[in-house]
Parts: sequence; structure tokens; C-alpha cells
Amino acid sequence: MCPAGCVPCADAMSRHDSRAVSGLFNHLAHQGTRCQASPYVVPFLARIVLAGPDPARELALELLTGLAVNWDEECAIMDGADIAAWRAEAAENSSDKLLPLYEEALAAEQDEQRHRHLRDIQDWVAAGNPVDARDSSMRSYDAVLAELPALRGLLDDENPRVRTRTAHLLAWFPELADTSLPLLLGLAAREDDAVAKATSLVAVGILGTTALPGTVIDSLDAEDGLVRWAAAAVAQAARRASAELDRPALDRAVAELAAAAAAPAPVPATGYSLGDFHGHTADVLLALPPCPASSAAVAACLPSVSPSQRASKAKAVLAHLFPGPLPEPRPPYERLSRPQQQLLHALADLLEGWWNTDQDLGGSLASHGLPATHAALRAYTGLFAAGNRPAGQ
Repeated sequence: MCPAGCVPCADAMSRHDSRAVSGLFNHLAHQGTRCQASPYVVPFLARIVLAGPDPARELALELLTGLAVNWDEECAIMDGADIAAWRAEAAENSSDKLLPLYEEALAAEQDEQRHRHLRDIQDWVAAGNPVDARDSSMRSYDAVLAELPALRGLLDDENPRVRTRTAHLLAWFPELADTSLPLLLGLAAREDDAVAKATSLVAVGILGTTALPGTVIDSLDAEDGLVRWAAAAVAQAARRASAELDRPALDRAVAELAAAAAAPAPVPATGYSLGDFHGHTADVLLALPPCPASSAAVAACLPSVSPSQRASKAKAVLAHLFPGPLPEPRPPYERLSRPQQQLLHALADLLEGWWNTDQDLGGSLASHGLPATHAALRAYTGLFAAGNRPAGQ
């Protein structure tokens, strides 16, 4: 067997790792649903992280994160995971709880085909296999949780991408926050790599802090914009946790988020929100008490937000940007405020398939005197004319 990390193996993995990891992940967590094999794979992935070649270590950390917290869960828990609620839901739908229900149904079933089908399920459940998505996901989550004491030391790894992936992984385990927070703050204080530093700062905000550490305050004045953005996100997370924060620091944080909303996404950025930098920025802003400045900043984010998230975020600020129905006749699009234009243009620019995923979007727009169909909104915003976009877009 060749030594771990040898150059030929590392080169071969770098050529094939993306497809291999994608295929493996699709089998272990298809569309976010972890399968019964997922927790058994976790210890092997942890061994790769600790002793494999660098490309494999980074990708194994990415897989571990996806097995613990899937993509839709991550986007929904940027304020921190409520693990107690997850555990209660999993316990309510555990194999032990569901087995008597299947036995009762089996005893009452007269149809031979359905009886065989129920028997197969009963045998599956009796063997301790999960049938509920939350039960299955918590088994994977707990398998990753068990490996974290050995993996936390990778915050000191010589590879900045490994440090980054480790910080991102730790963000989703609040049960270990007492240990992880000092380690993440230590990384943020000494880290030279901007992405690793920003990732560790955001992880601090997700895990929760009711006091704003000096490392975060200092990072608001960092030279790198991604680091300033991350510090601003932490400041707002601490504010939501009712921390006593310095008003000038809060003002700087809001200004930094607004600047990030209006600028192109940094490259590279952090992996939070599946790499949707503007989507993450919008979520931080939407968690603040609504005001004209934060609503305008969300509107500035919208043209760059992932299509799957754009409509819901637009609806969240629609009433703040259009506090009353537009008068009749409707004013020309060019006479609307810039934030109003950005919101409507971002929605009109969606493909109709994404538009249709939000069934009451048209009704929400109509209630504010706005065009209620995709075609009508595209006509109103001038998108039928090629290249016609609001200034600065």
C-alpha cells in the first residue's frame, strides 16, 4: 500500500475527487435524507480527515458536514441548531416507537400484497433501522458528534482549507459550544487566511455569544472585506442574543453588511448558505428589526441571491419597500426608488419555474398594486428589452 499523501495518489484524487464525492454523497444523503448506512461511514471519513492526503481530507470534512446537517437544514439554522428539538422529534419517531404501530397494522391487514409489504417494513423496523427522516439524520449527526473531539485539533492544521472546513463543521454542534467557542475565537485571532478567519468568526456567531469578544471588534476594522463582513454577522448575532453591545460597533456592523449587500460577492467566500454570500447577508439583515436601511440592503442582495431563495427573501421585505399599494395608474418602473427597482427586477429575472415554486408570490405583489404575473412583471421592469437592468446591476 502506498503511503498516505504520496504525490501520485494525491494527483489522481485531485482529478477524480469531485465526481467520486458527489456520487458518494448522493448515496449517503440523497437530497438531504441520510440513509441507514450514513452513520457507519462516518468513522472511516474521520480517519481520512486525520491521515489522508490533503484533497481527500478537505472533501471528507465536507462530507461529514453534509451528513451531520444537510443543505436545507443549514440554510434554516443560521441562528444555531435547536438540537434538543431535533432529538425530541427523532425520539418520537424512533424505531422503538413505530414498531408497535406497524405490528398493529399488520395484524389488521387482510390484503395479501399489502400484508407482505407491511411485513417487510416491520422486519426492517424490528432490526433497528430508521424509517423516519429525523431519526435517520440524528443517527448520522451523533456519529459525527462522536468524532469531533479528535477533529477539533485540525483548527491548528497547516492546511488553511482544512482549518476552514473544520471551523465550518464545528458551527453546527451547539452541545459542544463551551469547548468549540474558545478554539474558534483563538483561530480567528491568529489566522492569516481570510476565508478561514471569516469562517471561524461566523461559526462563533452561529454557536452563540452574548458578549462581543475583542477579536470580533478588531475584525470589524480588518483590511479584508470578507473578514469585516463575518465580524458584522457575528455582531448582529450577538445583538439578537440580547448582548450589551457598543453602539458604534453595531453601527459599523450594519454599515458593513449594507456595503457587502451592494458589492459583488468576494471570491473566494465562505461555504455558509451553500456559498450563497448574498443570500447569507440577506438572512443576517432579515434577522434585524426591520428598518428602511436594512430593507434596502436586502433588496441590494436579491439580484445575486440563489434563485431558490430569492422569492422568499423578496417577500420578507416587500411590505417595507412598498408600504402601501401603488396608485392607479401605476407609476413607471423608472420612477420607483432604487431598492424598489432592485426587488422587482430580481423577481422578474427569475425563470418562470422558480417563480411558480412560490404559489402566493403573485398575490403578494398584487396586494401592493404590482404586476401579479411573471410576464406582466417582466414587461413592467423592461426585461423584454435585452440588457435593460437597474443602474449598477
